[in-house]
Amino acid sequence: MLNYRDHIMDKMTEQDGASLNVVGENIQALKIIFPEAFTEDKLDFDVLRQLLGDAVDESEEKYGLNWHGKKKARQIALTPSTGTLRPCPEESVDWDTTQNLFIEGDNLEVLKLLQKSYANKVKMIYIDPPYNTGKEFIYPDKYQDNLDTYLRYTGQKGEEGFKTSSNTESSGRYHTNWLNMMYPRLKLARNLLKSDGVIFISIDDNEMNNLRKITDEIFGIENFVATIIWQKVFSPKNTAKYFSEDHDYILVYSKQKEIWEPQLLPRSEEAKDRYTNPDNDPRGPWSSSDLTARNYYGDGQYEVTGPTGKIFGPGKGRYWRQNFNSFKELDKDNRIWWGKDGGNMPRLKRFLSEVKDGVVPQTLLLHTVVGNTQEAKKELLEFSEFEETENVLNSVKPTRLLRHLLKIGTSPKNENIVLDFFAGSGPMAHAVMLQNFDDGGNRKFILVQLPEKLPKEEASAKTIADLAKSRIRNVIKKIYGKNPGKSGLGFKLFKLDSSNIRAWNPDRNDLEGTLYEHTEHLAPNRSEEDVLYELLLKRGVDLTVPIESKEMTGKTVYSIGYGVLFACLDSTISRDEIEYLAQGIVAWHKDLAPASDTQVVFRDSAFIDDVAKTNMTAILEQNGIKHVRSL
Repeated sequence: MLNYRDHIMDKMTEQDGASLNVVGENIQALKIIFPEAFTEDKLDFDVLRQLLGDAVDESEEKYGLNWHGKKKARQIALTPSTGTLRPCPEESVDWDTTQNLFIEGDNLEVLKLLQKSYANKVKMIYIDPPYNTGKEFIYPDKYQDNLDTYLRYTGQKGEEGFKTSSNTESSGRYHTNWLNMMYPRLKLARNLLKSDGVIFISIDDNEMNNLRKITDEIFGIENFVATIIWQKVFSPKNTAKYFSEDHDYILVYSKQKEIWEPQLLPRSEEAKDRYTNPDNDPRGPWSSSDLTARNYYGDGQYEVTGPTGKIFGPGKGRYWRQNFNSFKELDKDNRIWWGKDGGNMPRLKRFLSEVKDGVVPQTLLLHTVVGNTQEAKKELLEFSEFEETENVLNSVKPTRLLRHLLKIGTSPKNENIVLDFFAGSGPMAHAVMLQNFDDGGNRKFILVQLPEKLPKEEASAKTIADLAKSRIRNVIKKIYGKNPGKSGLGFKLFKLDSSNIRAWNPDRNDLEGTLYEHTEHLAPNRSEEDVLYELLLKRGVDLTVPIESKEMTGKTVYSIGYGVLFACLDSTISRDEIEYLAQGIVAWHKDLAPASDTQVVFRDSAFIDDVAKTNMTAILEQNGIKHVRSL
């Protein structure tokens, strides 16, 4: 036996069971940039102010949006979650092969849990949050106990059907409640975006101004890209008291505007038809454009003579765009079009082969191009199994609109992740699958939806989350079922729940009993698969990585992500089995040769004593596996 005093198996604590500690990450980042601002591991603000110089604003009056609860909302975003995501293979489609995720739960907690695994990995975010018209559900985020509140709301803990009131103007904190709901979610969402990522946010006039202010603060005003206007209806509402509201807005922000580039949109057939070749130019089809402009140009006042001898000037109050020498060079290169008979006002030939491979996105989206709310409702009815028309969501978006945004924000050439954490009935998943099918792309979606109850319970759906899952299944069945082998098929379903790792919560009146109860550190009634996926979240591994298993001396050992993580969660490991089990893991580790450091995890209660644990650790360490933990 090896000397166990030289080797220690680290034990995963309650802190390990929490999501990414954003505050700790920020402090570590500051230490790297400003090490001199730390004294005995504490931040000295006076030194930091000196180092930042004029960048620090110490005035009492600052530009920005403030409201009651803003400080608390910021704290909520920084507070780690103690929850986990439990896998539900039986409700999923193509669990073993899909790389799409559908997560059922409160999106605030879910965003926290995704921080380690998906930080800086999401290419595009689209959200359609509640517009705060007074009727939508505004989730009551609580500092410290948000997960507990969610579990009560969904009937998983305590009160069955715990409910909250809607956010009406009579509440007295109408805008405040909405801002407190949105602020921490946007803060967390930004962390997930790639440096060249983009976020699209649908909104109406009710909260447009407030949303613009908090997104300016969170993403930086310098990263504001555009405000898109979407024509959501095509006929006026004559019942409107003042104006018929025919449009919504879509705010667009990039994470780093200087490196984000929108994808060019494909040219329509109508646009392509504008390019012809009446003079049989060997450079191919072209269209003509005006050679004059109203902007003053000192070298732009001259006259030119056409092939027929007719003389042309730029016109009153206008100027040629080029100087005379440039004009002559263009004409010599047959880039000036004088008309079929040579007697027309000269125009510049622009060849299709030389212009951008597509068109620049526009901020005005007409319903004829990207669809409308009526079209969106028809799609929902087509791909759902409704019996009650009350369940057709009024705010659902058409897939043509979402596909248009996907064309701008993602490329079919890359494996882009698309996130929607106000998923509703799942139109974004629908749009991603349609777009992948159309252009051969390999986009992956992550959808998050609260299991909010439908107005009328259906046979196939009790909640909006059920509705979304049903819609995605039907899209797969009706579209991809006829085309096997196409990318974008299936989804893995996860549900938010409390951690599988039991928190230390001693009973001061019965410490001995508490110690006995906590000899097993895993929560009861949890499967090995539950624990494995929590390990992925805490380790920062993608939830869609492959998981393999092997039997070693009668124990099941899992390899996750090609050897990034190994786990044996058997309830007992005898002293006689330790060396065989350790050597089996070592051999498998060598075969896989993972690119990053490997971690091995065991159930703490499986070892008969500390000697057994430390001997297991020693064997693994001697073979290059230095990170060994116990649950």
